[in-house]
Amino acid sequence: MDDQAGSPELYMFLASTVHDMKNSISVLSGTLENLLAAAPPAALPAAAADSAPFDPTDPAAAYPQMAQMLYQSKRLNDNLIQLLALYKEVGKPAYPFDATPQRIGELVEQVASQSRILLRSRGIALELDFPSAQIWCFDEDLVIGVLVHAINNAIRYTRDRIRLSVAVDGDYLELRVADNGAGFPPAMLAAGAAAMRGGAGKVNFISNSSGLGLYFSSEVARMHKHRQRHGAIALENGGALGGGCFVLRLP
Repeated sequence: MDDQAGSPELYMFLASTVHDMKNSISVLSGTLENLLAAAPPAALPAAAADSAPFDPTDPAAAYPQMAQMLYQSKRLNDNLIQLLALYKEVGKPAYPFDATPQRIGELVEQVASQSRILLRSRGIALELDFPSAQIWCFDEDLVIGVLVHAINNAIRYTRDRIRLSVAVDGDYLELRVADNGAGFPPAMLAAGAAAMRGGAGKVNFISNSSGLGLYFSSEVARMHKHRQRHGAIALENGGALGGGCFVLRLP
């Protein structure tokens, strides 16, 4: 039984299954985004919408339900992408790590475009602050994945604003995703510190947090190296908006 559990065939089967699940969820997310883009949110107070009986034939009532479905499907898709990357041993020689010079403005626009419909559907404003002409060397796909996941996570904590800012700080490029919520709980801050020490953290079944996103982000950060420096992540409270803040630093 132990030999079967550790067999390469089983690992390949699981990876293939995860890949199929990811593709199906991507189709679902795309469909929901199209429906939400075609149906502007109802001009009703959130409290009134929550307390009213759900009528599936009423577009105004269906909108918040679809917004919640999109949020959850995005979370699932993030987790599956991260599982596939870690299965392929992200950061190892066999993994297609591709750090090339990139314009910061293009990076921010791609992140914003992937998050725009979800944020609008939940009434959250996305603020951007970045040096558009600045060029830095990084793996575009991996960094976009980290930042989109950070924004999706900030949706859980923010009241109504998220800020993505990018700035050069000495020899590092610092990318921050801040929100105006009450800040990260102590357990989340501890998980962020554990991730940078190389641990995946503990699974929290109450908050539905596996720590996978932080672990993946820390691995991506470590992959970015220049001379004797390597990337890092951090979770902080206070931030530019007074809530929680995810920080990615790339050398």
